[in-house]
Amino acid sequence: MSLPVLLLIEGFAYVVIFGGLSLLRRDGLSLRFAIEATLITLAVSGLTALSGYPTHPALFLFLVYLLTMRVRLLVDVGNSFAQRQQYNRAEIFYNLADHLWPDPSSKLIIQLNQAVMSMQQGAIDNAIAALTGILQKAGEGFLGLRHEAAAHYNLGAAYRRKGLEAQAIREFNATMDTWPASPYARRAEDALKQGRQKE
Repeated sequence: MSLPVLLLIEGFAYVVIFGGLSLLRRDGLSLRFAIEATLITLAVSGLTALSGYPTHPALFLFLVYLLTMRVRLLVDVGNSFAQRQQYNRAEIFYNLADHLWPDPSSKLIIQLNQAVMSMQQGAIDNAIAALTGILQKAGEGFLGLRHEAAAHYNLGAAYRRKGLEAQAIREFNATMDTWPASPYARRAEDALKQGRQKE
């Protein structure tokens, strides 16, 4: 089997496997991800065939992963800074991710993490407004269930911090309805129990 053909098989397998994993994680499928990975695969395998220069399959796979997952990777870096309360650095990575042509789902994920960071900084009203907007767009099919559950949970936590218990309970219940097996649903259940104990 020639190297260009091997790269084609590897690239298409990447699309199928990552697409399948997205379905299993209930993250939704991104058409842009599939198109980008396919175009990169065709370009690299075509250049390899025309130039005769051997492209190592592992290097090719790393390149495809890095380019197609660029937004999610930058968000993860931003999250690591936000968890350490280095909010200015986190915002740099969120903004960079937002400027690298994110698909609609990834754009909402950026906004979700920025909203959570706002809540961590005490800007509760900003977090509530952002999370409410994100959840309105989730109904259009742009946000996977995992992130939708995260948005409901964090909105519930923001409402609770504002002393709006009825709205918090509604969002915690929505978290469990969205994806009952998610870690956010377990946190929402714990939050509801804590609320009942305070009554």
